Amino acid sequence: MQLTLDGDVVRADSRARERFYDSRGYGRVRGGDLDLAPVEAAHLCYRGDIDAVDGMDVQELLASGTVSAVDFLVYKDLRDRGFYLTPAREGWVDDPDGVDFVVYPRGQGPWDDAVAHRVRVVGERDDVPAPSLGDCVLAVVDEESELTYLDTATREIDGTSAADVPAVRGELLAERVLCWDPPEALYRQAFYGQRLDEDAVQLSLVEAAYLARAGVLSVDGGADAVVARGREVEGERFDRRLGVYAALRDSGVVPKTGFKFGADFRTYADVESVDDLGHSELLVRVLPASHGFEPRDLALDVRLAHGVRKTMVFALVDDGIEWVQVERLTP
Repeated sequence: MQLTLDGDVVRADSRARERFYDSRGYGRVRGGDLDLAPVEAAHLCYRGDIDAVDGMDVQELLASGTVSAVDFLVYKDLRDRGFYLTPAREGWVDDPDGVDFVVYPRGQGPWDDAVAHRVRVVGERDDVPAPSLGDCVLAVVDEESELTYLDTATREIDGTSAADVPAVRGELLAERVLCWDPPEALYRQAFYGQRLDEDAVQLSLVEAAYLARAGVLSVDGGADAVVARGREVEGERFDRRLGVYAALRDSGVVPKTGFKFGADFRTYADVESVDDLGHSELLVRVLPASHGFEPRDLALDVRLAHGVRKTMVFALVDDGIEWVQVERLTP
């Protein structure tokens, strides 16, 4: 069987179609013949199903750069796991942008409509732009060629945590606001701040700015004074965090500091009282939408969140907020 390399496509005849596409989902049918992506042809060479492509075996295909080594490792791994998959090329799959492979549910292939995963391949040291996350699986190949799969998806944020808080007076002190003799609902029902004792609650600057803008908290200088202090302390990061804090509260979710977990916030979706406080569900890290991730940092965040029984969510801030959830995946 002769297979020839034509640009970035490997051409094969009708026998290849019957043997590789009809039975095992390799390639793309062209008339009565078959086109293969080089990574597919390399895998067939690796398996011994074909001898060579234009005289090149799998070692030569990889060494020549005709096939990306990281793409080959991911393709082989997913095939070994029992999946059929198609390289994401224009005309081969729907919506190929931003991914490298479209993976079908086990037992299905390119002739079916279902898609299990849209996979993007990255190396351990590659930069991952934040806008590229969501509706794809990152297949991260580390320096020892081990694979880690990270499922990324956009999500909605909602909860049932809502409580009316009577007006309260506060005093702006350095990096916090102190409220003396606050209404009980401030902490106990709405879960704002931390109690110093029965007579005082201290609010973080982001909590105080939110309450002041809502007209609940009064301080000397008003909300502008609290926001100005926050900007002195954190710079422009404060505005991003305040915007995300407000969006979480307005969605019925209680945000609290996520410092001990290395995040901006941990969240509670269903708070009725601090006396019956459940487990926080999410860790939220606030980032500009232009942020570039290192796969190592993503893996670290996801591992930490999983270890404390939470889900990692990135709040990507531009004109609005996009919520991207990232979890470890075993295909």
